[in-house]
Amino acid sequence: LVEPETRTPGELPAPEQAPPVKLWLCPNDDLTPALRDLLAAHWLDEQERHTAGKFLFERDRRQYLVAHILVRRALALEAGLAEAELVMWRSQRGRPFLRPVAGGLPRGGTHLDFNLSHAGGYNLLGIVRRHRIGVDVEGLDRDARGIDTITGTFAPEEQEWIARVAPGHTRDRRVLRLWTLKEAYSKALGQGMRRGFGTVGFRWDGDGRAVLADDSSAARAWSFTTCLVRDRYLVSEACRDTGRGRGHSTGHVAGQVEDRLRDDPGPLARTGLPPAQTVRS
Repeated sequence: LVEPETRTPGELPAPEQAPPVKLWLCPNDDLTPALRDLLAAHWLDEQERHTAGKFLFERDRRQYLVAHILVRRALALEAGLAEAELVMWRSQRGRPFLRPVAGGLPRGGTHLDFNLSHAGGYNLLGIVRRHRIGVDVEGLDRDARGIDTITGTFAPEEQEWIARVAPGHTRDRRVLRLWTLKEAYSKALGQGMRRGFGTVGFRWDGDGRAVLADDSSAARAWSFTTCLVRDRYLVSEACRDTGRGRGHSTGHVAGQVEDRLRDDPGPLARTGLPPAQTVRS
């Protein structure tokens, strides 16, 4: 497990200077069973270890353990706390969050938000200071029936936008781009699949960026980015300015996410992934 960059604690940027969003991508296979179980025993809390022991299939247990190890490692680096010292709480809707620390975090600031997603043996984690984040990763290998089912959940205007392209790779990518955006947005809100995706509309601005169809001031507080990783996965993030900080526009947040994925899509584990591409379908 490695940091995105090798730096001593004294060289870490101040919280107000740190990139607003950080994305971590970690494949399950990059942790050997022995190392995975060792880290889980030392880092995870009693509830997490209990949950891991309830899985019937080893692949599901492995997915859960690697994902939660990733969360604790990345949050520890951001917060300046030991992995085992992090206390996770859940909202009434089940969204996990880091319990606030009296007096603030050792590396500055008082708030870290995070969100987790996984697909195809990969775990995606998004972390942000002073904002609210949701992330989603999906593989591009959906069959035609799956694509049609997903499309049927979209708003009529979105279905019309998808239908402008002939069936095939480009149309599938449009569908999955919308799907990951809606997933990321709903997860940032803490609603997950409980929110009807047909009630969440997206449109595209003049630069091809996704924005909420609702043009209210609340909707304009959100920024969205989608990137293609390894030509196999779409990664989307949704980020809302919560007003905890100053001088950070949502447009700046999206740009930082794109740059970070291009520079290093897998800082926690050495994935060997090529630079990501911002999707413009």
